[in-house]
Amino acid sequence: QLQLVESGGGLVQFGGSLRLSCAASGFSLDYYAIGWFRQAPGKEREGVSCIGSSDTSTYYADSVKGRFTISKDNAKNTAYLQMNSLKPEDTAVYYCAAVRSSGCSPYPYYDYWGQGTQVTVSS
Repeated sequence: QLQLVESGGGLVQFGGSLRLSCAASGFSLDYYAIGWFRQAPGKEREGVSCIGSSDTSTYYADSVKGRFTISKDNAKNTAYLQMNSLKPEDTAVYYCAAVRSSGCSPYPYYDYWGQGTQVTVSS
């Protein structure tokens, strides 16, 4: 079964940290770029970060630049999003997605999507 499973979400205070994981099964992340997206209540899904298949290219939305770090461990077939200095406006459901490409793709052009993990930042 081809799927992505996110984990690591939760409730954290303002200024805290969380690390989200995105585990792939049924396919190898060696050939896939990984994107992280988030959707807050009443808002459209937005791109947060992306990493290319070879890990040499990364992208960050301006709103998270300097606070979030994306990485990918192909040996573990897992991608990560380290989130530091969290703010209440980071509260959303976070989704990871994979596209068979060397580079990132814009939403919604991804092949596989995870089910999402809730991140809530209290003020």
